[in-house]
Amino acid sequence: MALVGSSVVVGKLLVAHLPVFLISGIRFAIASLILVPLALLAARGVPAIGARDFGVMALQAASGMFAFNVLLLAGLALTSAAEGGIVTSTTPAVAAALAAVVLGERWTGRRSAAIGLAVLGILIVTSLGAATPARGPQPALGNALVFGAVVAEAIFLVCSRVLARRLRPVTVAAGITLLGFLMFAPLALRDARAVDLTQLGVGDWSALVYYGVAVTVVAFLLWALGVREVEATTAAVFTGVLPVSAVTLSYVVLGEPFHWSHMIGGGCVVSAILLAVRDR
Repeated sequence: MALVGSSVVVGKLLVAHLPVFLISGIRFAIASLILVPLALLAARGVPAIGARDFGVMALQAASGMFAFNVLLLAGLALTSAAEGGIVTSTTPAVAAALAAVVLGERWTGRRSAAIGLAVLGILIVTSLGAATPARGPQPALGNALVFGAVVAEAIFLVCSRVLARRLRPVTVAAGITLLGFLMFAPLALRDARAVDLTQLGVGDWSALVYYGVAVTVVAFLLWALGVREVEATTAAVFTGVLPVSAVTLSYVVLGEPFHWSHMIGGGCVVSAILLAVRDR
């Protein structure tokens, strides 16, 4: 989740130079070139995947690969990485709620309070942030899009728990990455016609490679390995590391200004995570 949190900052850097679909198309192309051969080697051939598992994998790719990245990158073009990172703090609460509904995991009053605090944190960050250029041209809309990405990530988490019971982690990671690439490929090719890739600098290509290798290959494999061992609700709590990483890096790497609303809104979200932890 720390690696996934860094994608908020990397994405903020890349959307300044490249279209959203092209960024994701290149990212998943790089990751597929690594993960697919690994999956074939692990299974000593093409892995056997049933129709039901393939359907869940397709839903996971559509939500966590396609929808998450489109909404996140589109939102970051309109808001700051710091605020986007804080909005992603709601992932544990949203994922826990979805796990309770879909997987039948228990629901408590603490979880209700956690969701309420998480939503309050978003409202504080969005409505009370200082009106500076660093916030982006439309921070409210940008934060709403990032929250849409949070919902997509929650669906991804529940799907990953279902698949972890039956498939190898590398098979799941390779499958959803390849499906993600196929979903982005047509739109990425369209965007590529309007971009001169030869004009990209070393920093841009380094960010794309980091996006494909660290944020996708390494992070997905670690997540697939970890989610096999814990309930989806427990895994949801650890997604709280994502916004901590994102907000910290937005200050350190991007030099975005700190605002008191970040502390108050972030405090509400951290309180929500602590409630979820105590509930476990």
